[in-house]
Amino acid sequence: MMHDVAINPSTGDLRQRFSALLEAHRGIVGKVAFAYTRSAHDRDDLMQEIATELWRSFHRYDVSRSFPTWAYRVALNVAISHLRRTTRRSAEPLPSDMTSPTPPEPDPRIGELRRAMEAFPPLDRALLMLYLDEQSYAEIAEVLGITETNVATKIGRLKQTIRRDMTAARPDTSGAHHGTR
Repeated sequence: MMHDVAINPSTGDLRQRFSALLEAHRGIVGKVAFAYTRSAHDRDDLMQEIATELWRSFHRYDVSRSFPTWAYRVALNVAISHLRRTTRRSAEPLPSDMTSPTPPEPDPRIGELRRAMEAFPPLDRALLMLYLDEQSYAEIAEVLGITETNVATKIGRLKQTIRRDMTAARPDTSGAHHGTR
């Protein structure tokens, strides 16, 4: 009879449970990495870093709580730390032939929104990403460690800023003003 190589059954079960949860919610890792990087290479690196930290932290995950909320919190912490490290490291941009540009978005408004988000501080970027991912105010508050009232206030201000910036960047060619809410 053959025996598995020194694998503790509980560790194997833990890995299987983690893998299943990560696979079911892998979009979280991709969304966070996309929001905090510019190149495909950096995105891949950050996704790997997030997945590694999720695994390292998995023993602290409280199964009575939402896995996506916990995963967002870990992923955002890793992404913000990554952003701070790379910002300090890259005081001078790389030559254009050494960077891989993000492919153009099929809808130009998505590209405009992405550029607008890149200008925001890390917490605001996280808040907007969670909002766009249709997380509830309660979930956003839990992930970011702020109150629901603060979430609502910040989202309102971010929407105003984005609306103002996107309207200013787009010339009105119709001759008429079309109000949006």
